[in-house]
Amino acid sequence: MAWVRTAVSLISFGFTIYKFFQYLREENPGTTVHRLFGPTEFALVMIGVGVGSLLLATIQNWHIRRNLKKRYYDLPFSMATLIAALISLLGVLAFFTVIYRQ
Repeated sequence: MAWVRTAVSLISFGFTIYKFFQYLREENPGTTVHRLFGPTEFALVMIGVGVGSLLLATIQNWHIRRNLKKRYYDLPFSMATLIAALISLLGVLAFFTVIYRQ
């Protein structure tokens, strides 16, 4: 669950950075600065790292649960996996929103 929390923080921070600078750009339309690595690219990296870390954590969780199931047959269903899948979907949605709204 700590990975889920960290991934949510990265995804939401990246999307917030994007929306904040989009708001500033709309308020001051004449001040466009072209940078090699601007706020949009930073937001994409943050969201990508969040989704990637969530994917890796889900794979790790799956391997650990598979090994535990060999020892303990009555292992209950993990809600963390379901939450991770839903947040991954949200992160991918945020990623594509940032890409297509440039």
